[in-house]
Amino acid sequence: MKKKRIILSLVGLNALLLATLVGRLTADNTAHAQAAAARRAGDYIMIPGEVGGGANAVVYVIDSSNGALGAIAYDAGRKEINAMPPLELSRVFEGSAPVGGGVQIPGRGTPKR
Repeated sequence: MKKKRIILSLVGLNALLLATLVGRLTADNTAHAQAAAARRAGDYIMIPGEVGGGANAVVYVIDSSNGALGAIAYDAGRKEINAMPPLELSRVFEGSAPVGGGVQIPGRGTPKR
């Protein structure tokens, strides 16, 4: 009776393992994580600095892969950390003039003949 129970449990375990193997081999092999994640993980640059008019230091955090800027400051008087919400750098530089082109200096246009 005991041997019969062990053999039936091993047969059931083998059937479960076979079903799992067949399921893994017949499933689509596509990466769904990339479609779900709108942004990739950040590449961070942290720059220490000081705030004008205050004794507290600040750390500027630049996320170069996503184009964001943030800041974190420690307030020693209150003993708390303050964080600035991230700022998208593409919106900051949206209206700027292109580097090295398009700007003419007055008086240095085309030479007169």
